Amino acid sequence: MDKQIIFLVTLLVTLGVFGYTTRRFIGFFKQTRGGFPVKQLGRRFGVMMEVAIGQTKIFRRPVMGLLHALVFWGFLVILIGSIEMVIDGLFGTEKVLAFLGVVYNIIMASGDIFALVIAIAIIIFLFRRLFMNVKRFSGIEMKHISHLDANIALTIIFLLMVSLLGMNTFYLLTAAEAGHEIEGVYPVSTMLAGFIRAGSGSHFWHELNWWLHIGLIFVFANYLPYSKHFHVFMSVPNVFLSRLEPLGKIDTMESITKEVKIMMDPDLAFASPPEGAEVEEETPERFGILDVEDVSWKNYFDSLACTECGRCTSVCPANLTGKKLSPRKIVMDVRARMKEKGPGLVKNGKEYSDNRSLIRDFISEEELWACTLCNACAQECPININHPSLIMGMRRYLVMEESAAPGELNAIFSNIENNGAPWQFSPEDRMLWAEGKVEVPVMADLLAKGEKPEYLLWVGSAGAFDDRYKQVSTAFAKVLNHLGISYAVLGVEEGTSGDVARRAGNEMLFQMQALMNIEVFEGYEVKKILTCDPHAFNTFKNEYPDLGGTYKVVHHSQFLRDRIDEGKLTLNGGSLSGKKITFHDPCYLGRANNEYKAPRQVLDALPSTTLEMDRNRSFALCCGAGGGQMFKEAEKGEKEVFLERTEDALKTGADIIATACPYCMIMMTDGIKYKNKEEEMKNYDIAELVAMSLDL
Repeated sequence: MDKQIIFLVTLLVTLGVFGYTTRRFIGFFKQTRGGFPVKQLGRRFGVMMEVAIGQTKIFRRPVMGLLHALVFWGFLVILIGSIEMVIDGLFGTEKVLAFLGVVYNIIMASGDIFALVIAIAIIIFLFRRLFMNVKRFSGIEMKHISHLDANIALTIIFLLMVSLLGMNTFYLLTAAEAGHEIEGVYPVSTMLAGFIRAGSGSHFWHELNWWLHIGLIFVFANYLPYSKHFHVFMSVPNVFLSRLEPLGKIDTMESITKEVKIMMDPDLAFASPPEGAEVEEETPERFGILDVEDVSWKNYFDSLACTECGRCTSVCPANLTGKKLSPRKIVMDVRARMKEKGPGLVKNGKEYSDNRSLIRDFISEEELWACTLCNACAQECPININHPSLIMGMRRYLVMEESAAPGELNAIFSNIENNGAPWQFSPEDRMLWAEGKVEVPVMADLLAKGEKPEYLLWVGSAGAFDDRYKQVSTAFAKVLNHLGISYAVLGVEEGTSGDVARRAGNEMLFQMQALMNIEVFEGYEVKKILTCDPHAFNTFKNEYPDLGGTYKVVHHSQFLRDRIDEGKLTLNGGSLSGKKITFHDPCYLGRANNEYKAPRQVLDALPSTTLEMDRNRSFALCCGAGGGQMFKEAEKGEKEVFLERTEDALKTGADIIATACPYCMIMMTDGIKYKNKEEEMKNYDIAELVAMSLDL
């Protein structure tokens, strides 16, 4: 009875402290903004089982991933034994779950084996942290306390495993000494017991290890919320609450949509609300994220779940090339800022100010503008944290609240407003790329004849105005004509998809362009859109539906692949015969929309050899042009991202870099020039390679 009383008091203290911590965090969550509604529970459960329980993303680094997965799975098994210990402690029972029989034996045997496996894994983890210079464990955000915290948590886990093995070992010795039946199977502890002589002290050592183990569990449970290892609690629910949309999709700001629609139709501002509807006076929300109260509850949840593993930062193209941006730091800064400002917000309300903010006091503008929005960080995160959503939120604040975008981007915004393109070209010049080179049908002309094409070919601003990419537009149009495809272009009616404006933070400009495009598409009853631009592909496919524009969108690599599969395209090779080709994955075709096969299947149809760069498919490095980077000077660093990627291609020894994106084409072409390899390596879009193989 004394043991039960002591245990009950200990448990109540533990729950009391944990309850205080939980209440504190709930108070902080109340200061954040609402996020997406949690729907599609079945799909979420599937993602949780795959990513969190199955640990699939942790295996992107196979060796250490396996060790971490074994630790995680071991904890799940050992958790059952811990629950049994709590029941035994409260009711004075012993091995209360033994009635499960064979199932109990399996659980106990697994827990016993996992205890040894976890202990070995923890020793390896500690050795790596203490004696190996693992780059991703360092960074300006990784203070001494961060390393100390990791070592403390790992040490506690190691002691938990040692005490568990000790408890099991002396349980076996005590049972043998007293002649009691042994409940459960303990392979490792049976072996350890063989090295220890049974004696009258076995019961004492069993009790000592029992109390040490359960005590460490209680201490660890209350240490975790203040540690990087909070992910022990938070990672599984964080994965369950993941964004389910493609990585390339950026959330639409509904407050902006209302304003843009009123700008396009002023009568909406004076429209009466539906009869019986309640009219609420809305306090205008700040556009974007300035401080921690502007982040969504999911952003804050991400910050608490962050393992600080550094996998995000280790694949960030900006960080890899020496720039200040570290995706891990962005997430950690949200947690740190809430810890600093949260108590004041809880006590005084959202009007509270300490004259500091997340932007500038924690995160510099330089960090935010260095991001290419390639989504490599989000792809790599083992618990599905979405770093780009934070960066986009802060960019939106800088652009729409402070007009504080870099000067080059402000010029781009002006060009889009005036010319419908990021460059200073007249809309009247949008068809010059085709003049004298290829016959291209125009939507307005076909409508006048009463004809409606199957596809709208979206040329894009680069396809219409960039000297190098105009050749791609021409090549693809020739292929379409060769196939006899029913298609047309908008010509002078085409503008910009708005992708650049949105990813540079100008949500209002994006929505204005998008709604105007949707209006044009509706006028021509567009159902299918075909484009060579992955950025337009992603925007039309994933983002326009939020604004009422839903279409079947096809990237030209998918289109060409399908025609090859149907036997309508037979590629003879011509000058490509025997050439070695390496393919650069566009971020907004690959990571953003999970399309890696189509362009490779097109290349496989050529009489050439395909070579892969070391970083390919979902591991591919960005070309450096996304997120508005192509239109501005890069932030200070050791080298440009496009040079890093060009070096990847050069290492393959290929004759040709194949691309499938206008931005990638421009950056890779520049990279080859900078490296003075123009005679040794060429850069062609896959549409050009197909046209060359057909001698078009």
